[in-house]
Amino acid sequence: MTEAKTAVLYGFHAVGTRLKIAPKTVQVLLYDASRRDARMKTLLERAKEAGARVAETEPLQLDRLARSDRHQGVVARVEPLKPQHSLDDLLDEVAARGEAPLLLLLDGVTDPHNLGACLRVADGAGAHAVIAPRDHAVGLSATVAKVASGAAESVPYLMVTNLARTLGELKERDILCVGTSDQAEQSIYQTPLVGNHAGLAWVLGAEGKGLRQLSAKTCDRLVSIPMRGAVESLNVSVAAGICLYESLRQRG
Repeated sequence: MTEAKTAVLYGFHAVGTRLKIAPKTVQVLLYDASRRDARMKTLLERAKEAGARVAETEPLQLDRLARSDRHQGVVARVEPLKPQHSLDDLLDEVAARGEAPLLLLLDGVTDPHNLGACLRVADGAGAHAVIAPRDHAVGLSATVAKVASGAAESVPYLMVTNLARTLGELKERDILCVGTSDQAEQSIYQTPLVGNHAGLAWVLGAEGKGLRQLSAKTCDRLVSIPMRGAVESLNVSVAAGICLYESLRQRG
C-alpha cells in the first residue's frame, strides 16, 4: 500500500472506533509496549479479534507517526474510508428511514480542534451530517480524529463547493436553515425549531468572525445565544452543542 493511500489515526477513541466500524481498513496497530493497563489490553484484544496486525514500538516512533505526543500510546496506519455519500443521497436515506434531518453547517471553521469537537457534539446529538465549504474549512486529519474521539468515523463530514447554494438546496427540501448571530433579535430559546418543516439545519460561523454575510442572508432566520458575562462569544463547538441539544429538547 503506497503512502498516499495510508492515513494515520491515534488515540484510543479514534482507533477503537475504526476497529469497530471498518476493521479491514486497519493495516497495522502500533502500541507502546510499556503500557500494560486494562485499557490497552482491551484495545489489543479487539484488534486481534478483528484480524488487524499488531506490533510493539517505542514512544518516540509513535510521536513521529502521530506528529503529536498525545497519542496515548496507540497509533494505527489505516486505509482512508471511502468518500461519504453526496448530500442528496444522505438526505434521501434519512427520509427513507422516516427521520427528520438534523444537520450542522460550519462556515469558516478552519481549526482542526474545533472541527473535531464539533463532530463529537454532532455525534452525541444524533446529527445526520456536518457540512462545510471546501474553500473555508479544514479537512479531516489525525488531529481532527483524535479530538473527535471516534465521531470523525461515525458522522458524515461533507465538503461542498458553495455553502449558500447548499443552503438553498436544503430550503428547497423544506429544511429550516437557522444561523447564529449576536445581532439577532430573537434568542435561541425564543425561537420555535420544530413545526411544519421537514428538518433543521444549524449554520454556525467561526469564533470571532461569525457567519459570512451571504450565509447569514441565505438562512431562514437568525438567532442569538444569550451571553450574560463579560465574553462576547463562545467557542463554535460549545455553540454547536447548545444549538443541537436545544433542537432535541424542542423535538421532545
